[in-house]
Formats: sequence, structure tokens, C-alpha cells
Amino acid sequence: MMKRHFEFWPNRLATTLPIPETTVYDNLVVSSNRYPNKPAIIYYENEISYKQLKSEVDQLAGYLQNQLGVKKGDRVVLYMQNSPQYVIAFYAVMRADAIVVPVNPMNIKDEVAFYLNDCDAKVAITGQELMPNIEAHIGKTPLTHLIVTAYSEYVSPTVDYALPDIVSAEKQAFQADGIIEWEKALSQNEQPGKVQTVSSELCCLPYTSGTTGNPKGCKHTHETLQANIMGASVWQQITPSSVCFATLPLFHVTGLQHSMNAPIYSGATIVLLTRWDRDTASTVIERHGCTHWINIATMVVDFLANPNLANYDLSSLKSIGGGGAPLPVAIGEKLYELTGVRYAEGYGLSETISQTHSNPGDRPKLQCMGVPQFDVDSRVIDPNTGKELGPNEEGEVIVNGPQVFEGYWNRPEDTEQSFIEIDGKRFFRTGDIAYYDEEGYFFMVDRVKRMINASGFKVWPAEIESILYKHPAVEQAVVIGTPDPKRGETVKAFVILKADQKGSVKEEEIIEWSKTQMSAYKYPRIVEFVDELPMSGSGKILWRKLQEQEEQVQ
Repeated sequence: MMKRHFEFWPNRLATTLPIPETTVYDNLVVSSNRYPNKPAIIYYENEISYKQLKSEVDQLAGYLQNQLGVKKGDRVVLYMQNSPQYVIAFYAVMRADAIVVPVNPMNIKDEVAFYLNDCDAKVAITGQELMPNIEAHIGKTPLTHLIVTAYSEYVSPTVDYALPDIVSAEKQAFQADGIIEWEKALSQNEQPGKVQTVSSELCCLPYTSGTTGNPKGCKHTHETLQANIMGASVWQQITPSSVCFATLPLFHVTGLQHSMNAPIYSGATIVLLTRWDRDTASTVIERHGCTHWINIATMVVDFLANPNLANYDLSSLKSIGGGGAPLPVAIGEKLYELTGVRYAEGYGLSETISQTHSNPGDRPKLQCMGVPQFDVDSRVIDPNTGKELGPNEEGEVIVNGPQVFEGYWNRPEDTEQSFIEIDGKRFFRTGDIAYYDEEGYFFMVDRVKRMINASGFKVWPAEIESILYKHPAVEQAVVIGTPDPKRGETVKAFVILKADQKGSVKEEEIIEWSKTQMSAYKYPRIVEFVDELPMSGSGKILWRKLQEQEEQVQ
């Protein structure tokens, strides 16, 4: 196990972290006992206390058990946007001894059917705006009961800024068999039976994004979740006085763990948005004194591009970070100039229920995955031979740690292929290419499958994208490979220009500038200006979708 990074470990912080032998639901119990009247959630100016949160969690758990027959180990799908109902439902499913299956609300009808069938879910909880994608599956998949809610039920009537349409929408009535209104489920005041689950048992089944075939369910226990809940809370110094700004989608493991579970474990307050809006974000950061904000690079780019940003007081922010994609250096510097906070990136996957690596808050490096987290043994190997590599040698990242999943749901062959044994330890093969420096900080190169082979040279799109962000006219960029008769593949960049640069900068100018910034085999031969880029529900740019579209055109 590498220890070179311990020299740069946060001061007064142990390098190991004992994991609680309790369930994730127990975290809510402790915080509600300690701080019953403290706001657990602030949702569009509506304050929900820890006492109210736990009460509604228990009521919903009781309804699931007593009225819908949910039993220990059953899978319950959560298919909704960020909302108090999401938080309540997540903890209620766990209190009912069942397994939470978070599903991306951007999934459409046929995709939703896949999840219901794959995990054999008989019960789902959804937002009313998503009913066209799931209602028809009752009786045609394992789904028999569907609890539906309107986000407007939890919005303060005195909110003084614009609401997203799906949040302001009035509650609709649904009369079909098997459909239960959220309010009715809670109003029964059912109470759950004695807790049967122990910390070593399954509690959550997040699915991979499906970039390499069908999505796969990742089997996580209370222990694996607790490892990263504890790790996030301690590493980021989330305390009961912290106010955590939740803008990442909660179906995604980063939002789930950092923006919901870690604050609840710590007794902190969550300021929750259903939809990202940069003006609303600035308003609530100032109004509620948000201290911690985990986000994604595209969100930061948009936040900093707000021409009204100077009108807000953002001085409460003490910790800002994220993952999913490297933050361009130029953006990180601009953020530091504005807030005085260094952006701290992290790295993790659905298979590790968020972080395995994080940057030390007082010594972060930009465009860096960070150092291995508490009790994580991370190494770099040759992906073909399995040989372990040393500093500054690029290879596949492998991880062993308390947050690593047990395997894929009903996919034993995929599970077996995803692990490798070294020194008697079972390591998960991430499929990501990276290296670590002399100080033990890891740096992403790219996905194994994303490499561009240009005239025999390896070109990693993430590196090119990072350089393009330095151009003063570039707001967002994504790089793919496109067929080339001479080079085999060549580099193409899709670019969104800053609003004040549109029409004044040409594609050829970006290409000529790129020639001065990178090696001849790396610079983009083709640049295409676009008004928007395809995004996932978690805010990642969907490079694979652009790649597939490009291949269809050729």
C-alpha cells in the first residue's frame, strides 16, 4: 500500500477511519435526537426540521411495509428529481429493510422498464412529471404499486424568486389502480416494524451509466455507504453548523453521498434545489450562508459566467469541490479569485459509491483526482499484463477499500472480470487511465475506451479539453475522435463560445491557437461550434453520444 501521500495528508487527521456498525438510517435517528428543531432541509425557503424529516420517513416506511407489503431485501425504485420527497423516500426504504434503487429521472419509458425488470422492483416512488414514463409499466413489469408526488407540496408559499416549472406545478390527480398519492401514504400514519437489517446487508443498488452496454446494478451495503459518508464528513469538515448546498442530482452517487447522506450524518443543513439555476444558486448561497458546495465542472463554468455574480455575497463558502470531470485550470483560478476557496476535486464511481480519492482541502491540485482516501489502497497497473507501475507511468487505476461494492446485480461474469487480485487483496478495475506523481497525487488521463489513435499516437481527449478551456473565447469544449483517411483517427472539438464572442471568433482561429498550445499530433484538426452539448442527468458532457453521432455521419 502506497504511503507517499501521507506527507500531504490534512493536518490533525488520522489516515484510517473506523466504519460504524450501524445502518444509514441510524444516522438520521442520531441527528434527529440531537437536533430535533434544527433545519435538516431548506427547499425553496421551506424549512423542514430533523424531527419532521424523521417522522415522515417513519410514516412512509410504515406504509411501504404495512400497506404495500415491502419486505426485507425488496428493491424499491426512486425515480424523481431532487426534492424533500427524495430524501424522505431514500431513508424510508432503508427503514423498511429494503434496497433503494436510484434511477436517473432523465431516463425515458423503455429505459425505465429495463430497471424495473432488471432489479425486479414491485414498488416505485416518482414525481408526477415522470408519470408518462412509468405509469404504463404497472402490471407489465414486476411493478405493482407506484407512489406519486408533486414537488410543490414542499415549497414555501412565500418564496420570492422564480421556481422551475416542475416545482411550481400544482398537484395532479391520478386514479388508476396501483397509484398512491404521496400525501395519502403519509396521512395513514403507519409505523414500521422492528428493524431487521444489519450493516453488512445490501441497502442500495445504483446503476452504472451504461456507457459499455446495458447499465449494471452495483450492490452496496450499509457498510460501503457508511465508509464514504464518514469519509466525506470528516475530510470536508462538515459539522452541525455547516450548510451544504445540494445542486448535484441525488440519484447520482456523488450527490447522494456528499449532498444528502454526509450532511444528515453530521447534523448539518441541506439547501436543496431541484433544478440548477445560477441566479437562484447565488441567491440561496447568500441568504442561507452556504458553507459547503459539491458540484461538477460544467456547473462551475456556468456559475462563473453569470454577469450578475458581483451582486451577491458569497463569502460564506468555505469548501468547494466536485468530480466527474476535471475542472479547467483557468476556471479554478477564476473561482479562487472570486471566493478565496481552492477547488478540491475528487474521484469515484458507482461501484465505489462516490469517492476513493480526494484532494486535501488545504493543498489541492487542479485537474487532479486527489490522494487515496481513508484506508484505500490504490495502484496503477498495465491494463494488459496487470503489472504494477510506478510514479508518472500511465496505466489503469485499481482500488481496494471499504467503499468498494460487492459486485454487479445478477451478473457474476461481469463481477469476476472487474476484479484482480494482487498481494492477496481484491482490487476493483476502474477502467480509467491515470498516473500518480512523486507526492502520491493521482491524475486522470482518460477512459480506457476513449483514447484516440491518431497516426499511431495516443491522444487523450481530456487533456485536449483542458487546454481548450484556456482560450478566452471558449466556454465549454468536448473532444472526440473522427475517422481520417490518412491518420486513421483525428481530433475533433465541439466548442460552445462565450456569449460575447459568438460571431467574432472563427473555427480556424481556435485551430491555429491550438497549434501553439500542444503537440502537432494532438491539436484538433476540426472544430465545430455548437450552442449546446448533450448532458447527463448528473451534469457530465455525454462525449459518447457525440462520438456515436459522428460515426453515423461518416
